[in-house]
Amino acid sequence: MRSEDRTVRDITRGLMRELGLTTVFGNPGTTEVPFLTGWPDDFRYVLGLQESVVVAMADGYAQSRREPVLVNLHSAGGVGHALGAIFTAYRNRTPMIITAGQQTRTLMFDEPFLGATDAATFPKPYVKWSYEPARAEDVPAALVRAHQLATTPPYGPVFVSIPADDWDQPGVPVTARPRTPGFAPDPAAVAGLAEALRGCERPAFVVGPAVDADGVVAELVELAEKTRAAVYVAPMSPRCSFPEDHPQFAGFLQPEQRLLGEELAKHDLVVVWGAPAFTYHVYRGENEAELPEIFLVHDDPDVLARARWGSGVLGTLAHSVRQVNGQVEAQQRSAPAGYARPAKPAASTPMTAAYVFDAIAGALPADAAVVEETPSHRNDLHEHFPIRSTDGGFFTGFSGALGYGIGAAVGVAMADPSRRTVALIGDGSSMYGIQSVWTAVREQAPVTFVIMDNSRYAAVAVLGEAAGGDKLPGVELGGIDFGALATSLGCPSKLVRTPEELDAALAEEFAGKAGPTLLHVKVDPGQRYLY
Repeated sequence: MRSEDRTVRDITRGLMRELGLTTVFGNPGTTEVPFLTGWPDDFRYVLGLQESVVVAMADGYAQSRREPVLVNLHSAGGVGHALGAIFTAYRNRTPMIITAGQQTRTLMFDEPFLGATDAATFPKPYVKWSYEPARAEDVPAALVRAHQLATTPPYGPVFVSIPADDWDQPGVPVTARPRTPGFAPDPAAVAGLAEALRGCERPAFVVGPAVDADGVVAELVELAEKTRAAVYVAPMSPRCSFPEDHPQFAGFLQPEQRLLGEELAKHDLVVVWGAPAFTYHVYRGENEAELPEIFLVHDDPDVLARARWGSGVLGTLAHSVRQVNGQVEAQQRSAPAGYARPAKPAASTPMTAAYVFDAIAGALPADAAVVEETPSHRNDLHEHFPIRSTDGGFFTGFSGALGYGIGAAVGVAMADPSRRTVALIGDGSSMYGIQSVWTAVREQAPVTFVIMDNSRYAAVAVLGEAAGGDKLPGVELGGIDFGALATSLGCPSKLVRTPEELDAALAEEFAGKAGPTLLHVKVDPGQRYLY
């Protein structure tokens, strides 16, 4: 085919091959037919049954692979359905290229059926860039630009609206460009941080998701050991950036100013690695403790500008951790106290969430991935389910918008089918994306969905009552047969009510089983305060 005879579709598909975007997550509509027609045999289309599920699956897939992903949505309605999941992808800093079909250009003046009015504005502000090409021939160039922006730190989703009649128009060839590498911090800033680590006596590290996302957990462990720093997890962090069974692991900072300030005031230097400083969820008054010297290391200047304290070090974590590590020698100071875990929970019927987490942690294969969305059981998870991964083994959402976990688990399992993925999901959370189970069956994703059924929106009930709420409506669930739901979607399932049934189910799940399973686990509806 002569270059002048190639259509926008031909050129775009060639770019998708060169950029590694041949796995596409989508839910199609009529405005996407011109993009999908004649689908190439070397492309993979992952069908989801609702758009928010599609984005969540793609989010988990991209996060696990540390590579960009392409999502195809349907005009304004499909993008609207997906906006909550796009918000989560934005908070997760996921490199995601979202395309959406638009009505034909010839009809747009009359505001037609399935037309997206001012399409590029719709997903803002939760995309890094949003665009509808002015000319059909600009579509391939828009894809290249979108890929560049999504994969340049700080990562994030981008959006391109494409009119349906553009795909058959003559195209202009565009060169695919490689990803732009991450950037290193200023040498003087690195030297200043290294000097502070040499001169302090009681250092603390606060680790956020960017450490794991950049693949430098092992290097951070080495630096923590050399400096004898206590290592905390940043509030609400969606990744494991330090193994939680390490002797220097100090615990989880709470998303509340006073509690967090009191914890950090024990130290004379705090270094925040790849996390906002800090993410709060509740307010109980201003921090009264005097905070020590703080360094904030991040690749996003907006994050550094928002911080109320400390010296900023602007650079990607892959460069920053390694460069600081290279300038700091082993320090002769006392080792910090580690995290004191409670005693093993007792067996009972109904089982406590703590018992379920402890049992799964004990049976979990060493190479398994874990995806979590159990808001009302987060403290039990922290205390009884230590995440030991040093390389992309734990994922949860950073936005608080429910529905991420069950879809993301499918994407994580598809990204690396050589390992089992375990999805720890609350009963309420699961219903925001239960359609994901159908895709898991279709793709034979090796995922175990563990639905923790306490028959209520417990996080809302507990926090609402703690804030002075009384007789709250809309928090009681119950009566949902998750096994029947799974079976209707083609997925094997088991009802688990006792410790003995849980042990038997886990032994079967982790014995080299293929494909998905759903475990409907009944847990005690009693719930203690979250934080």
